[in-house]
Amino acid sequence: MPRYRLDIEYDGGPYSGWQRQAAGQHSVQAAIEQAIERFCADAISIRGAGRTDAGVHATSQVAHADLSKDWPADTVRDAVNAYLQRAGERVTILGAAAVPDDFDARFSAIGRHYLYRIANRRAPPALDMGKVWWVPKRLDAEAMHEAAKVLLGRHDFTTFRSTQCQANSPLRTLERLDVTRQGETIEVRTSARSFLHNQVRSMVGSLKRVGEGAWTAADLEAALEARDRAACGQVAPPDGLFLTGVDYPAS
Repeated sequence: MPRYRLDIEYDGGPYSGWQRQAAGQHSVQAAIEQAIERFCADAISIRGAGRTDAGVHATSQVAHADLSKDWPADTVRDAVNAYLQRAGERVTILGAAAVPDDFDARFSAIGRHYLYRIANRRAPPALDMGKVWWVPKRLDAEAMHEAAKVLLGRHDFTTFRSTQCQANSPLRTLERLDVTRQGETIEVRTSARSFLHNQVRSMVGSLKRVGEGAWTAADLEAALEARDRAACGQVAPPDGLFLTGVDYPAS
């Protein structure tokens, strides 16, 4: 069966997350699978690079799909998009490409990148509603950036993972965690080979505590070293989180 890589963009607001859920809960994965079946009658299961939570968005998710016959890659992209649009889905296939059988969107990935956006102003967002975390109190982005450095490197991130996380180990290597201000928007960008469930939102929520002056960098480090979920700050809402890229080995 020919395998295709799908590069995907979606608004996570209307969905119960990436992963297919029980009946009555619509997911991004299910939306794409239904569009594929309407296109070519293949009832298949696709695999994504990251299982984003309900309300989390993506500008560059990756999945792979095994179809029953060879199609031109552009036909796959355009046909699946046509059925997604007909169904009123908030999902777009940015590109499709034939890939070797050993390509796996999840297990072949060697890096994942996320962006978290905070609207830091007194007035609530209108155009960006559902795409940012609105924090009306002024945050010190520079203090957040400096404190973020204590989380870089390889650590036990038990404090910053969901109690429902199914990963075998809490150890992760955080390669990037940058906080910058762009006018009234604070952007938190982070990269790692893989992340724990709720890790990014947990780190952002704790960094907010630093930004508002309730925590110092030492407090953040103590939370990390506690290896205790109870030591985590507020978990940031899903609205501001975007999966922005997935890296694979050069072919």
